[in-house]
Amino acid sequence: MTNPDPLARYLRDPGPKSSVRGVSVACSTDNAIVTETILDTMRAGGNAIDAAIAGSMVQAAVEPFMTNHTGTVSLLYREAATGQFHQLHSAGTFPEGLAPFRPIPKMATGYARLPPSACIPGFMPAMQAMHARFGSRDWASLVEPAIRWGEDGHVVSAFEYAVTVSEQDFITYFPEGRRFYMPKGYYPTVGERFRNPALAETLRGVARDGAAYMIEGAWAADFVAQANRMGWPITLAHMTQNPPRWIEPLRITHGAHEIVTLSPPEQQGVFLSMVLGILTDLGIRDMAPGSAEHLFSMAHALRLGLYFCGFTGDPIVASYDTAQLLDGDFHRSLARLIRGMKPKVDLTEHLRLVRGPGLRADEHGLAGIPSLDAQTKQPSGSCELSIVDAEGNWVQMMNTLQSGGIPGAVIGGVPMVGSHVTFAGVTGHFDIKLVPGARLRTIVGNTFVLKDGAPVFGLGTPGNVFCTVPQVLTNLLDFGMDPYDAVAAPRMLQLGEDGGLVMEDRIAADSLAGLARLGVPVSVMPPYDWHMGSFQMCYRDASGALCATVDPRRCGEAGGF
Repeated sequence: MTNPDPLARYLRDPGPKSSVRGVSVACSTDNAIVTETILDTMRAGGNAIDAAIAGSMVQAAVEPFMTNHTGTVSLLYREAATGQFHQLHSAGTFPEGLAPFRPIPKMATGYARLPPSACIPGFMPAMQAMHARFGSRDWASLVEPAIRWGEDGHVVSAFEYAVTVSEQDFITYFPEGRRFYMPKGYYPTVGERFRNPALAETLRGVARDGAAYMIEGAWAADFVAQANRMGWPITLAHMTQNPPRWIEPLRITHGAHEIVTLSPPEQQGVFLSMVLGILTDLGIRDMAPGSAEHLFSMAHALRLGLYFCGFTGDPIVASYDTAQLLDGDFHRSLARLIRGMKPKVDLTEHLRLVRGPGLRADEHGLAGIPSLDAQTKQPSGSCELSIVDAEGNWVQMMNTLQSGGIPGAVIGGVPMVGSHVTFAGVTGHFDIKLVPGARLRTIVGNTFVLKDGAPVFGLGTPGNVFCTVPQVLTNLLDFGMDPYDAVAAPRMLQLGEDGGLVMEDRIAADSLAGLARLGVPVSVMPPYDWHMGSFQMCYRDASGALCATVDPRRCGEAGGF
């Protein structure tokens, strides 16, 4: 039955998506409301940064299951006027001199890792920094759409409902979480309006007083007071102790293209360099996409790249030898290790003997059992934006609920989840050392690809970011796939510690059999698993026309004019 609510026109479901082509202004987001907001902002004369701010503000209002106004923001920006690239790191930070504060016990989080830690919000400091340096429109006008969406509400999609319910033990641990997510005693059902008037009121303060309202103003004071009541002894001074950091992005060469990616403390640029360098030496361009040889090589390259990311971090903490990790000779040595791992004998019977009765055998080989790997079910709440304006400014950014605020708390209509940081880390996806000024090492994946010095792709994704970006880049740059096909193609995790491969369940029969011969057991995820990301991409096609596309795994929409 058709939903009579006029806002139901914004509902989208996971599944096949449409691209836009031949436009002057383009964007791709994972929500039709956000896409409309970004395009409206640019129609009104705003630039790509204005559009990103307005879109992020709205996204945090209409996708509280994916992002919020306290979480992490990561920005990669191409400034048309100068041709320069800029990186902004604005993850949540940790107050000096205080131990990690984890108010929710491990059992309520549903994850094997430590329960999340409270942190100082990063979202509004990022919005403030972006607007101050590159914004062109009046600040209040960029906040106004989010106020309206908070007040009027949005219609709950099947996707939102499923994700929200899956996190219920965590998000409803405290009474304010139950009041927020269950306003009538239950979750709003699919097709029902979810309104947040308390958030609208908070955002009126943000429109009036600027981002400072949530950084050092009235909302910030409420945040500190709530933290103190819960046993986290922060002060208002901690809210501004560690401001966002502007960074020179990392640039690497891959064939005829240059890739502009994130510098440390982010690990993604170093990771991309290693994985793509290893694959180049292994001869990836001569492999058939989806073949056993391709999957074997990719799985091993991802595993080694992730391992060596443990040798990087925030440069203020240590003199990490990033140059060594970027060195082509190092990549070639890793490729030699992978070649040496390739069996000379058929290991199919070996797998049958050692994997036991749980392994499904069929005429295609030994594979196909569902994965129970916790990695495939990691919290994946994040939102990527890809934007190009009429002047040629390119934005690739992520806003996410990750690493923001007090786990389980809701203040002024803003729900929070805290940070899954490990504080330990060699290979953890989120790591930091508790020293003054330090910032998180994360797996965010904002990426530009240049040809002859000009952007031809802007792309990024939430989800299992660290492993999916090199796969899509390989599809685009090495296999020459159409952008939508490159995004839709099946994805995998890195080779597991047990030597197994976890992959979306769209693997050719001969590839399964080939992997069995190579001694690699395969477990499967759903064919289009939303945990494996939602790429948002703007690009120029072979004729130079500006286009945008979107991932089928979630509910996104590409747009332009």
